[in-house]
Amino acid sequence: MLELQDALTIVTDLASDHRVGAERVDLLDAFHRVLAEDVASDIDMPPFPQSTRDGFACRRADLSNDLDVVETIAAGVPPQRSLGRNECARIMTGAAIPQEADCVVMLEHVEYLSDASIHCASSGMEDNVCHQGAQATAGQTVLHAGEIIEAQHIAILASAGCSQPLVSRRPTVGVLATGSELVELDRKPGPGQIRNSNSFQLSAMVLGASALPRNYGLVVDDKEAIQTALRKAMVKNDVVVLSGGIAKGDHDFVRGILEESLSKLVFNEACVNPGRPIVFGVSDSAFCFGLSGNPVSNFIMFELIVKPFLYAMAGHRFRPALSRGELAETVQRRRTDKDLWLPVAFAEDGRVHPMECCRSIGIHTMCKAHGMIHVPAGVAGFTKGTVVVVRGI
Repeated sequence: MLELQDALTIVTDLASDHRVGAERVDLLDAFHRVLAEDVASDIDMPPFPQSTRDGFACRRADLSNDLDVVETIAAGVPPQRSLGRNECARIMTGAAIPQEADCVVMLEHVEYLSDASIHCASSGMEDNVCHQGAQATAGQTVLHAGEIIEAQHIAILASAGCSQPLVSRRPTVGVLATGSELVELDRKPGPGQIRNSNSFQLSAMVLGASALPRNYGLVVDDKEAIQTALRKAMVKNDVVVLSGGIAKGDHDFVRGILEESLSKLVFNEACVNPGRPIVFGVSDSAFCFGLSGNPVSNFIMFELIVKPFLYAMAGHRFRPALSRGELAETVQRRRTDKDLWLPVAFAEDGRVHPMECCRSIGIHTMCKAHGMIHVPAGVAGFTKGTVVVVRGI
């Protein structure tokens, strides 16, 4: 049975070899997209020596003397003159430092002798100056290809004059939920039926991975119907994700259909609990993942394998956020033949509380989870008080 890390290496290597194209988009449309090229600044950042405080721009050599205030400099207004001996300028945060000035004395550190004269209470303060080019110089790379563009990256792109960044095209992902027990959202389930939540959960996770979902809805447990829906989805998408029908029951047709339909079946199992039923392969037109119909299992397997795969197709190496905390209670299991990824939540005191959702099909408890902890194969569990690594979700 394939180890998780081996499965992850396989899928990300394949994805990196089949990168999607790139396109230029308006700046705000680049939010949460993958940058497809390095970006260099067209100017120094900041483009001039800049005050970081409201105060008085001074020459440090004069700080022990009484100083004449010769002008007021607001942000966006260039200084009108350089400073001479025993002169200073009233200055606002973000304004340009006048020539000859080398520090800014904060307002609370000065004594007002008159409307046009001050004395500095101390000479040991910081410079409070951000020098020209301190953050980046003209022509310097400020963002690298492969980075996810978040709000702070938008600010850098704007500052660098990049109004239409080149970003990776978002992989298109066809989402199919199989199961004769499923009904659409607008129907009240009858006896033995449940609403189709998997399609919408997986589509939302696709969006979160900077990809574009195409929700094909539900398909009954009928071999011909599944084959038809799968063929349609594979032709129109880069990736297809199916949920349900991959076990070995009498009505589980997906595994066999994928084995028949794909050019190459890469793997059909992984040593992970929950989520062990997983199929991955490639056709002439698309990659395909078959995930468990258990909402918790397909959530976890998408997070562990499908999300890194989609990001790799766009040129980004996904690294989950990691944190540490002390277990609030003992984690114990009977079977240790597989890796266990256990959802957990942080309490207000920072301790880590295990969730029980992996032992049922109830996804509702995942709404309270902040991450997952890894219990390796061969390990029965962890005692209360153990410091564990939490992988964020």
